[in-house]
Amino acid sequence: MNTPRTHDFELGIVIPCYNEEEVLPKLTDALAAFIRSSRYPIRVLFVDDGSRDRTALLLHEACAANPAFAYLSFSRNFGHQTAVSAGLAHIRGDVIGVIDADLQDPLEALAEMVEKWREGFDVVYGVRKNRKEGALLRFAYAAFYRILKKMANIEIPLDSGDFCVMDRRVVDVINAMPEHNRFIRGMRGWAGFRQIGHPYDRSARAAGQTKYNISRLLKLAFDGIISFSTVPLKLASLLGMAAGALGLLYLVYAVAVKIADPTAPIGWASTIAVIIFFGGVQLMVLGIIGEYLGRIFDESKRRPLYLVDRRGGWLDEAPKA
Repeated sequence: MNTPRTHDFELGIVIPCYNEEEVLPKLTDALAAFIRSSRYPIRVLFVDDGSRDRTALLLHEACAANPAFAYLSFSRNFGHQTAVSAGLAHIRGDVIGVIDADLQDPLEALAEMVEKWREGFDVVYGVRKNRKEGALLRFAYAAFYRILKKMANIEIPLDSGDFCVMDRRVVDVINAMPEHNRFIRGMRGWAGFRQIGHPYDRSARAAGQTKYNISRLLKLAFDGIISFSTVPLKLASLLGMAAGALGLLYLVYAVAVKIADPTAPIGWASTIAVIIFFGGVQLMVLGIIGEYLGRIFDESKRRPLYLVDRRGGWLDEAPKA
């Protein structure tokens, strides 16, 4: 049973940015209007993920002009999920929203999600009713979510990205997780608590180009599957068993042919085909195992998740993390 939240609260918003100079003026204007119209205090934290354009300069200027804004700037590009993690580690507020810088996820939907949080839900995640990307990307996203849902050992809702609001205690749980290979929506699902989806219409980018191409999406898919599923390892075992069974059947076939006709030649082409098949299966299995071992290796080094180059805005009022 949900207990409504009637006390005063503060909303913190985390916005990862990477080469977003074209959209940032529109974003900061929209955020300023959103803050002015809000009935509760809001503070915004931009995380510049090592941008190579004027993103860091524009964020510095925006934070100097608006006391509700702050920013972190990484020493290099560490990745979208790391940028979100850094934002969650530094943001203040009783309820935390995560939204991308491209204005595809509307601020009006964020306000509606905050109201659902006030009804007593701990996590309110956005569920995209439609997308404005190209057909290939739409297909890739749909396939990714459905494959992940089938393979993951936790509940990960379909068509739900990082756009969400979370209660402070959920954010604290995510911040306490030590892994370096971050998959925020999976960590959010693992945390549990009371969660609900909020359907919304996703717009096209307000400006600029998307940073999530097919290769980045594939990396995100691998991170999500390997971080929250052992199905690939089980699949490797099944492939090994299937290859062994096929090899045994071919051996039986070869013996039967030799018995039936001792003069029948055994073709080199079929032998080469079998060798290539088994070699391919072995390499696939080794590749799957290697993905898991690589992540174990990353975790064992215990390097910092990210390095902060510059910071500004209201962050300077707090002790440095």
